[in-house]
Formats: sequence, structure tokens, C-alpha cells
Amino acid sequence: MFTGIIESTGTLRATEEVDGDVRLIIESDNLGFDDVKLGDSIASNGICLTVVAMDDNSYSVDVSRETLAKTTMKHWQPGDTLNLEKAMLPTTRFGGHMVSGHVDDVGVIKVMREDARSIYIEIAIPDALKKYAATKGSITVDGISLTTNLVKDNIVCLNIIPHTAEVTNIGRHWKVGGEVNIEVDLIARYLERLNSAEAE
Repeated sequence: MFTGIIESTGTLRATEEVDGDVRLIIESDNLGFDDVKLGDSIASNGICLTVVAMDDNSYSVDVSRETLAKTTMKHWQPGDTLNLEKAMLPTTRFGGHMVSGHVDDVGVIKVMREDARSIYIEIAIPDALKKYAATKGSITVDGISLTTNLVKDNIVCLNIIPHTAEVTNIGRHWKVGGEVNIEVDLIARYLERLNSAEAE
């Protein structure tokens, strides 16, 4: 479980095919690995990945074909900047919202422009996900917990404050036409399941 508050950015250093799947090596000088052990989870651009090897400033993860198909990871290249968050502890301050790290699908950035000191962004999400999006609700984009200003059909409107743009990969990698990982609000998903179960 994560909160969507990015702890650090990292760099994809290498990719390697392993029996049809992929192994990634991700490096970060600022994340801190003192409290990380093999088998722990680190959200990388919002994708919950299991650490299978590590050293002082990097970790390796194995990625299935399902994850490659469902996320932006299929487009990642060595040198790309990734948003990183270690799994939360029971004592962690809950600064964002409940994030599982299980990406639902990919969205596409349609608008990105300056809005005073903020960045105004519109993201088109798949039609199957739009029922989970709500004005002034929460959504996770590339692992970042964000508040939706407005939802217009399948368009999610966001304003990114300068601090968020600075400490994530938004200012470096997001652009119009680019794809981003989307995870909808967990509470909305569970409410839907509860309602559908009661109707059965």
C-alpha cells in the first residue's frame, strides 16, 4: 500500500529480457535503501514492483508481460526519470490517499499549459474508468496522488503546484500526447463492488 506522495525520483538504468519477461534496474541517490529488503515493494511511476536485487543506490525488479501491456512501462527507455515511493508503514503520515500500485490503465495528456504558477493539465482516461473519477476526488497519475479539479466525461482536469512539478517527473517527461499510468480511487472501486453485490 502507498499514499501517492513521491519520496524521490530515480533513473531507469537498464532493461534486460529474461525468458519472455523483463528485468529493470532503477537507480536513485535520494530514495534511501537502508530500510528496504528483498521482497519489499517500491512504486515506480505508480506501478507496485517487488525488489529482487539491490545495492546501495539501485534496485532490480522483474516485470510480467501483463504489466508491460497494461502500463506505460512498455515505452520506458534507459535514462527515463521515474517517480518512486516505498511501501507505507503503519506509522507513516498519510499525506495522499490510499494507493495500491495496481495500475488500471493508461491515460493520454490532452492539454498542458501554464496557469499562473501552476501547470494546468487535462488527461483523457479510458471510458471504462470515467465512472470512478469525481470532481474534487482523488486519482493517481504516474504514482502521484492528485486532486481532480473537474471531470468532463472522460477528461480529468488537474492543476499541478510548483512543488509537485519540481519533485516528480512532471516537468521533465510529461507532454501533450504522452501516456501516463492511471489508478482510480480504491474507495470508488469497493463501493461499486458493494453496490453490485447487493443488487445480485
